[in-house]
Amino acid sequence: MKILIDMNLSPEWEEVLRSAGWPATHWSGVGRLDASDREILSWAQANGHVLFTHDLDFGAILAISGADSPSVIQVRTQDLTPSQLLPFILRVLNQFREALTAGALISVDETSARARVLPLK
Repeated sequence: MKILIDMNLSPEWEEVLRSAGWPATHWSGVGRLDASDREILSWAQANGHVLFTHDLDFGAILAISGADSPSVIQVRTQDLTPSQLLPFILRVLNQFREALTAGALISVDETSARARVLPLK
């Protein structure tokens, strides 16, 4: 499973996820810095990536469009640093691996993670 890191998360995430064995790419390395959310979602879908983001708009786009991919991990915390979140994100990636492969929106906060299967209804 490949991970696309949205612009609203630090490029540091690319290295820490790769070091943990997860293929990861920061959007700044593949797309326009002013790309729309729909463009980012389309790229993730076309290239088989799970989108990792802090932007709540992606869940809304998935709901409105009725899309069944790409999967999105939506972080809803204040501290977005890898040093704070990495252990929890790694647990989420492992716990929800099957759902992410099939198509899901995973919402993550400071204490829990919740999966919703795509398409959202």
